[in-house]
Amino acid sequence: MLKITNVSLYKGGTYMIEFEDRDAEFLNREIVSRYNLKAGISLPLSAWEDIKAEEEYRKARERALYLLDVKDYSYIELFRKLEKNYSEDTCYRVVDKMAELGAVNDRRYAEGLARHYVEVKRFGRTRAFREMRNRGLTAEIINEALDRYDEDEENTWYDRLYELVEKKYLRYLDDEKGVARVKNALVRYGYGYDLIKEVLRDIEEEYGEEE
Repeated sequence: MLKITNVSLYKGGTYMIEFEDRDAEFLNREIVSRYNLKAGISLPLSAWEDIKAEEEYRKARERALYLLDVKDYSYIELFRKLEKNYSEDTCYRVVDKMAELGAVNDRRYAEGLARHYVEVKRFGRTRAFREMRNRGLTAEIINEALDRYDEDEENTWYDRLYELVEKKYLRYLDDEKGVARVKNALVRYGYGYDLIKEVLRDIEEEYGEEE
């Protein structure tokens, strides 16, 4: 049994809990109030461990809310952030709660990432998929987000790649060495080799006639 000898305000919302036969520990006022902790009471060690787990959960939850206020995270990304400082059980509990509240939503997050990688960064599907996978999203959710770009008849992967070459790489297509460098760059962007060849052939036909 652990006997509490004194409970006193330490600073801010933190209280110092002093014991008869062990070092003092510190808890937030919310936890102190919830468990009605005060001088003179005795607790089984298991009960105290439960209280400490609730304190850790409170801290991890506050940290998660702070992180999510700054930017979106996938379920796995948020878990990885939290596990640097908190136990695995606490991290799962917190991230599950954030998902329940809708603060973490992998499908919504995937849609935002897809817009960023495809529409802003002009990545091909392969590169966009890889980047999104690195964010902890499942293949199923990533493919759902990227499928809409496969079905976009007004702005196809061909159109996006053509525009990318026009804006960024046109000046490098003067010789074979430059063409090879551009092809390599476009592969890194995540476009298939057949599509790259098609676009570069059409670019050559259009702009070669102007020379």
